[in-house]
Amino acid sequence: MPGTARAVRTPGGLSFRLDVRALTVVVLLALAALAASVVLIGTGDFPIPASDVLKTLFGQGNPGQEFIVRELRLPRVLVGLLVGACLGLGGALFQSVSRNPLGSPDVLGLSQGATAGALMVIVLFSGGATAVTFGALAGGLVTGLAVYLLAWKRGVHGYRLVLVGIGVNAVATAVNGYLITKADFVDAARAVVWMAGSLNGRDWSQVRPLLILCAVLLPLVLGNARGLRMLEMGDDTAYALGVRVERVRLLLMASAVLLTAAATAAAGPVAFVALTAPQLARRLTLPRCLNGAGGAPMPGPNLLPSMCMGAALLVTADWASQRAFGADQLPVGVVTGVLGGVYLLWLLVAERRKGRI
Repeated sequence: MPGTARAVRTPGGLSFRLDVRALTVVVLLALAALAASVVLIGTGDFPIPASDVLKTLFGQGNPGQEFIVRELRLPRVLVGLLVGACLGLGGALFQSVSRNPLGSPDVLGLSQGATAGALMVIVLFSGGATAVTFGALAGGLVTGLAVYLLAWKRGVHGYRLVLVGIGVNAVATAVNGYLITKADFVDAARAVVWMAGSLNGRDWSQVRPLLILCAVLLPLVLGNARGLRMLEMGDDTAYALGVRVERVRLLLMASAVLLTAAATAAAGPVAFVALTAPQLARRLTLPRCLNGAGGAPMPGPNLLPSMCMGAALLVTADWASQRAFGADQLPVGVVTGVLGGVYLLWLLVAERRKGRI
């Protein structure tokens, strides 16, 4: 199949590679996420038509609509978009570094590690929302460091990273279960609600930290996208092409850990978005090649498409959690967990048929 990449030269003599197909997918996914956001903002006990939502966002709504849209619903939707984008980008980084479609924060134990940090704050110290946020960040960072150190043996390699992550995930899950059993009734109920992964009650205080984190980490990650693409061809090839392999790998893994921990701190452990978003984005952006892998997508990190896919998935799942089950409103993590679990089973079967596991 012919490639969709084009070389673009600027009047100043600079040139860069433009992947038309990937750019088209990014634009379409971004539009889909924005459209789903408008629909989600208009959803609730006081429904607002999409046209009125748009008018209100541009400052032309009545006072009642201004309050509902800007103060109650817009922060929740923005948190959903940013959490989905962080999880999609973090998952793409981990899957590219490990060169394994199972290398996502859900499988590697980072989500459970961040959950353990938050539960310690809730159960042991009865901390408030700010303390829980910092606890989740600390738990995610400690877990990421543990996975990296335990997987290190003259470098960090794909399947070793995944296997170590599965073990760390099991330990963190056990710690979380122990903390729940030792909590009193009020703290246990609060912890269980948080562990489900939810966007309920989110406000502007969760939006700003996520915006700052994305503004800092996104240029850093994109600046190392070439090195990440070289890493997917193997360490030896990357070395030969001048990539400082361990430096780039550590930098990108640290960025992925921060993105995952921040997303978990803001919305709880929303399951499987980090696993599914990069894989779906890769299947949309890359031509399929007829090779020994049975027509698997060609390699490539697909960072921006994964971000947009994660954002679109999460806001769509949030809409489904509010509207698809009648009067019962589910936490968004329950919906993503069900859909992601089905996808994980399909992925395992597909990998087995290809002889990779």
